[in-house]
Amino acid sequence: MKGLVIKNTGSWYLVKTDDEQFVECKIKGNFRLKGIRSTNPISVGDRVKIILNQEGIAFISEIEDRKNYIIRRASNLSKQSHILGANLDQSMLVVTVNYPETSTTFIDRFLASAEAYGVPTKLVFNKIDAYDEDEIRYMDSLITLYSYIGYPCLQVSALTGEGIEPLKKELAGKITLFSGHSGVGKSTLINAILPNQDIKTGEISSYHNKGMHTTTFSEMFPVEEGGYIIDTPGIKGFGTFDMEEEEVSHYFREIFKTSANCKYNNCTHRSEPDCAVRKAVEEHFISESRYISYLSMLEDKEEGKYRSAH
Repeated sequence: MKGLVIKNTGSWYLVKTDDEQFVECKIKGNFRLKGIRSTNPISVGDRVKIILNQEGIAFISEIEDRKNYIIRRASNLSKQSHILGANLDQSMLVVTVNYPETSTTFIDRFLASAEAYGVPTKLVFNKIDAYDEDEIRYMDSLITLYSYIGYPCLQVSALTGEGIEPLKKELAGKITLFSGHSGVGKSTLINAILPNQDIKTGEISSYHNKGMHTTTFSEMFPVEEGGYIIDTPGIKGFGTFDMEEEEVSHYFREIFKTSANCKYNNCTHRSEPDCAVRKAVEEHFISESRYISYLSMLEDKEEGKYRSAH
């Protein structure tokens, strides 16, 4: 029997079978994916094969090849990864310029990881109803930056409903992973898109201006126009995983494109002479914030340890 993993609670997986049944499944203790040391060897979005044992308990026996996935370092085990979702048509990173603030370093790390695993990404700027003039100007500057690089940006207010209809059109017929910091309003946004789901939402901690976790596991929700939304737990930092130092620049589109003009093929774009990337930063053709994010990821690889961006 085959099906789609639509929910992961940590110990159980809910599988929607090809004949529309919903089956709770376990995995055998020794189930591991080849080449991936992961805290969750099976992810929401995976296509799997399930079998029933003599006691009538369902087990996932096989996982089909993935077309892609998004992965990050596990928060507690630096040498292991956590797969956020698999077989994605796109991801949407929900960001806020305040309440709480999403840093450009966090955005850039997510985008680089999505690039590495072949997942097209859009940025969704939420809470546009809550910003003052300075915050709106800052948001507009970020939208200009990321749109220029080639990442589509949407503006929404999950609270007032502004921008929800254009967002729905982007979701139709696609499997979309929603990610972002705790408190950026992912669950409220999904409730606005899918009002019948009634997903639990949380409050913002006024002391730290950070969100408190409400989603504790990943789950897929069907979209009326076809496709699914994958809701994921809010993440504080985004540690990149399984990326070699010399590959990092490949996942910053504008840096990779500009690096073709560097004097040396193995240029790291830090102190080498005739570096086209550093020249482009100085002349404001490449954003300084993007360059700083790139350098921070290089430092992570050199130090060989996890340092998340908050």
